[in-house]
Amino acid sequence: MGSAVITARAAATFDPVGRSVATARAFVRDTLQGWGYTDVVDDAVVLTSELVTNAVVHAGTAADVLCLRTEDGVRVEVSDHYPEREIPLQSSGLDFGSPDREGGRGLLLCAALATRWGVEYSPAHKHVWFQLDLPERPVGIRSAGPVLPTALLPVADERVRVAVVQMDSSGAIASWNDDAVFLFGYAADQVTGKQLTDFAAWPHTPGTSTGIADALRLSRWEGSYGIRGADGRVIPVYASHLRVRDTQGEPSTVCLLVRDHERAVLQTPVRAPVDSSNEHRAADPFEVFIGSPAPDDLDGLLQRTVERARDMLDADAAFLLLATDDETELEVRATTGLPSARQRFARVPVEAGTNRYSSARMPAVHEDLAAVPGAVPLLTDTGMRSVVTVPLKVEGRLTGSLGVAAEAAGRYSNEEALRLQFAADRIALAVESARLGELERLRRGSLSFLVEASDLLAGTLDRDQTLALMAQMTVPTLATWCAVYTIADQFSEPYLSYVLHEDEERIDGLKELLASIAPPDPVPTPGARIWPAPARAGHEAALRVSTRTLGRDAPLSMGTAARTTLATAAAVGGETVVLPLVARNRVIGMLTLGKPSDEHFRQEILELAEDLSRRAALALDNARLYSERMAISQSLQRSLLPPGLPDVPNVEIEVIYRAAGEGNEVGGDFYDVFPISDGAYGFAIGDVCGTGPEAAAVTGLARHALRLLAREGFGGPAVLERLNAAIMDEGDRSRFLTLLYGELWPQEDGSALLKVVCAGHPLPLRLRQDGSVEAAADPQPLLGVMDDLELYEQEVTLEPGDVLLCVTDGVTERREGTRMLGDDGLAEVLSVCTGLTAGAVAGRILRAVERFAAEPASDDMAILAMRVPEPQNF
Repeated sequence: MGSAVITARAAATFDPVGRSVATARAFVRDTLQGWGYTDVVDDAVVLTSELVTNAVVHAGTAADVLCLRTEDGVRVEVSDHYPEREIPLQSSGLDFGSPDREGGRGLLLCAALATRWGVEYSPAHKHVWFQLDLPERPVGIRSAGPVLPTALLPVADERVRVAVVQMDSSGAIASWNDDAVFLFGYAADQVTGKQLTDFAAWPHTPGTSTGIADALRLSRWEGSYGIRGADGRVIPVYASHLRVRDTQGEPSTVCLLVRDHERAVLQTPVRAPVDSSNEHRAADPFEVFIGSPAPDDLDGLLQRTVERARDMLDADAAFLLLATDDETELEVRATTGLPSARQRFARVPVEAGTNRYSSARMPAVHEDLAAVPGAVPLLTDTGMRSVVTVPLKVEGRLTGSLGVAAEAAGRYSNEEALRLQFAADRIALAVESARLGELERLRRGSLSFLVEASDLLAGTLDRDQTLALMAQMTVPTLATWCAVYTIADQFSEPYLSYVLHEDEERIDGLKELLASIAPPDPVPTPGARIWPAPARAGHEAALRVSTRTLGRDAPLSMGTAARTTLATAAAVGGETVVLPLVARNRVIGMLTLGKPSDEHFRQEILELAEDLSRRAALALDNARLYSERMAISQSLQRSLLPPGLPDVPNVEIEVIYRAAGEGNEVGGDFYDVFPISDGAYGFAIGDVCGTGPEAAAVTGLARHALRLLAREGFGGPAVLERLNAAIMDEGDRSRFLTLLYGELWPQEDGSALLKVVCAGHPLPLRLRQDGSVEAAADPQPLLGVMDDLELYEQEVTLEPGDVLLCVTDGVTERREGTRMLGDDGLAEVLSVCTGLTAGAVAGRILRAVERFAAEPASDDMAILAMRVPEPQNF
């Protein structure tokens, strides 16, 4: 850079992939804006884009970008890693060729835009550099505009309010001045420490373009968005963001905000071309109109278009609408200068009448809208009087409509219509290309969204969780708030089951409002339909509150209830749609989606919501069916368990039961303790081969047969022999059954006499007071295998302090790898239970089983502990 003193530098390397070009543009733009060199940003970004494209696309190598700042301008160097590739030098005399050809445009632009440029070689790199000098201005002047008559100056309120908001490094609001309090209704202590994104209403579709969080990270940014005021309404603002750092190096962001119609206070004037005689630059009408570089995203391009159209005809407002695929309607996509963005995504018919001025396919000039009320619905009640609209067409097909408007009547004629049509013709192809790109991104995002939604909905069979998932997937991705109504059966009324708002503080008020109005009709017709009832109810509630508080000067002076009512009214003041939840040819509910005041849904979002509602309806119905079947199953299973344990004199009895499998209360293991006659009690613990409902069926047969036969006076062997015959009669449905059955007689001396039969079951263990453990019965054949059984019973006397422990094989066969708890392990655990109550013994056995292995138990378990307490000495 010769003798110029370098005051700052910034460098970055970009991989040889196509997306690196856009990343390099952003790097140069942010760097130069951070240095305050906004006058040369546009040219520097265009040249960098072309040179990086040559490196990463055509040369196929990584690109090194170096920005050097001096007091007079900036130098940018772009290097690739193929020095053997030749580049024509300025002195070579070679013809760069047509500007439309693919190769050579970067150097052609360098020759046209740069103050100086050149090519340098080194052993490992090849550098293409360009120098841009700052335009000369008088000392102290950064930019200036021409002297204008008073009538042409931009309109502002009597006192211009400039909100000054500063965010710390985390994005939390650190300061909030008095003008911010006046404009938005929040006191400083209400917002300090909160994120600005909590209050901002960003105009872009989520996931398709830069958001406010990204804008706050840039070194400098200007643009439009909205701030949600304390009353819930969105105030359109024009903002200027500047990223700064304090003396300790801590970064923060300072935001200046004014009402959108007062944007001239902050907006940087449009820079005229440096060299107006440059033929190549003037040859591109699109670049002349839009400016360079053009925004990368559709929303940015549309917003730039309406702003330039407004400035071109010195208008007060401008708007742009895009046509639907069938060209029957136009959707509002960008506005500037209008009181609010309330009409965003609203739709109007292409053919609104019979004459040429009612068709968006032809240019139209309205000298005075007061003479033809409703001619341009978008401008109703905006104060605009004259308007000119022109179509955007691509290959003869209508793709949109561009219009500008003024507050004064008679401002526009056919001459302005021709100028606007010329501009519309230049941008129509770029707008359509960006729109198709956005649709493709939206469709890819929609597919990803639906895949994720399907996975989440398929992952639960819980009704309440399904309702919560439905709401959380729609808010805030598809709507600002949602409500889910469910219908139990064809004779039931819709019931408000779930309500969600992106602001949690609005949920209670929204739920109260929806509960006060009749639910939407359960119409099975597919697709979204408008439901005006919430907006109407919210408007009426706000009107009542406003009437009661008439004469008070600010929302902050109202009571909490009044502010909540106004906020709820604003929350439901936009478009509300209802989508039916249809599953198995029956309407099982409705999904209601809503927008805040004056906002509308775009068609692509409604189509995505319809796809989601179909999946959600099936998931919700599956959850309902699962819940019904679980309730039936659990009711039947509970009927297989004994109603309760009898109070046996002088004997402690405790049972612990664990059924394997999700949702099972009873499996193949069972137990029972029941009175037989005066002074005699029966007890049983058994294990049917297998688990689940099939095993539970045999469980029911065994438990009820034992009670019936014992009360008929049969002894233990006779009871089991008859039960064996009943199991064998089941034929193919029969299952093996191990069973420990016994009869218990408490004795007057404090002991207990037991008679037991152990048919193929784990042997009962007796714990004596000295800690010794022994088997209390001999093994005998299991049931359900042979027709003829010869069983016998054995007597056991439990002395005071003795414990009898009976378990199923889910306890003894507990495994950890190749290890098994087994009979010996169970006996070892029981041996240290002397002096414990029956409940404590059973609990210790269960803990030992659970700790033996980390994995959940795969088999049913039953533990029956009986203990004869020791006599109490007083």
